[in-house]
Amino acid sequence: MSREQQKIIKKILFYFVLAVIVVYLLFPFYWAVNSSLKSQAQLAMTPATLLPRDPDTGNISFFTRNYFAIFKNGQFLRGLFNSTIVATSTTILSLLVGSFAAFALGKLRFRGKAPSLYVILAMTMFPQVTVLSGLYAVINALNLSARFSMIFTYMLFTLPFTTWVLTSFFKDLPKEIMQSAQVDGATPFQTFYLILLPLTAPALVTTGLLAFIQAWNEYLFALTFTSIDVSARTVPVAIQYFSGEFARQEPFGEIMAAAVVVTIPIVILVLIFQKRIVAGLTAGAVKG
Repeated sequence: MSREQQKIIKKILFYFVLAVIVVYLLFPFYWAVNSSLKSQAQLAMTPATLLPRDPDTGNISFFTRNYFAIFKNGQFLRGLFNSTIVATSTTILSLLVGSFAAFALGKLRFRGKAPSLYVILAMTMFPQVTVLSGLYAVINALNLSARFSMIFTYMLFTLPFTTWVLTSFFKDLPKEIMQSAQVDGATPFQTFYLILLPLTAPALVTTGLLAFIQAWNEYLFALTFTSIDVSARTVPVAIQYFSGEFARQEPFGEIMAAAVVVTIPIVILVLIFQKRIVAGLTAGAVKG
């Protein structure tokens, strides 16, 4: 077998594996969209169809009323509002506090810096369910509102991650930048805010987006802390309590429509900040 044939075979295998990975990753989202455009009768068809089809004629037929139903559902709209408030607040606070902590851990000298980093890393390893009961007791003792409780508890997981990632970015920044700023008379805060922080913009976007996604999709804490205050339910919890407008049984089509709508903001954010995300993920990969 010639080298040219070997190259062709390797290229075919590469694109085959790539196609399998793409299908594996995108098929669940495609199936959610496909199911959201089906009526209850279409969902009950066997075998399941890759496109919405009329049960009687077999022609392609899209059932869009699932989307109209969820936007008429006050519980779902209120959940969107609550999720936006909680996820945005969690992200902003995590970036604000995490950037200060990362600057101190990455650029300043003080005792106990290494143990502090290990403690921060250890905090990211605790499963949520292990701290849920203790947090619930603290929240009840402090008599905090449901929305503030979710913001407070989400930061227990987004803040350590944000601090750990940003610390590595601050460490990679040249020391000469900070020394030049000090020679020019800048205070440590001015050096951090005016010089170093803008240089870490890709890292801020990457970690902020990941923190937002984690807060946006979180279910366990949201279900627990909104068990009494129904008006504070976020989208994942609101979807669970869907009663359905067109179906007396499980409203699978409306649930899938809601899942698609909830995914759209994340997709839009990724498309808007994709260059920053790639820069943040690849920063520090090449030295020199």
